[in-house]
Amino acid sequence: MTDFNDRERAEEAKFARDEEMHFRIHARRNRLLGEWAAQTMGLSSAEAEAYAKSVVQTDFEDGSDEDVIRKVLGDLVSAGHDVSESDVRLALESKAVEARRAIMGEG
Repeated sequence: MTDFNDRERAEEAKFARDEEMHFRIHARRNRLLGEWAAQTMGLSSAEAEAYAKSVVQTDFEDGSDEDVIRKVLGDLVSAGHDVSESDVRLALESKAVEARRAIMGEG
């Protein structure tokens, strides 16, 4: 019975590590997307930092990529930039790869 309990605890620990890794990658991806959008909008360093944090926070509200995409797209369009939803989605995918590489390189 001990082997089963040990195996179960190991599986639970692996699941917890995987979930934490997913969360960290997701948050880093959103932060990178926010930094990209801030740079596109020409925000100052302090404004860019605050904007990137707001993009990360947007994801916590609903937990879906759609909210993040809508926010960034809306902000870019409001700032007068000619970007499409597909441009933002492409940037999001690119930032996901960048985030995964950065997080996996840390561990």
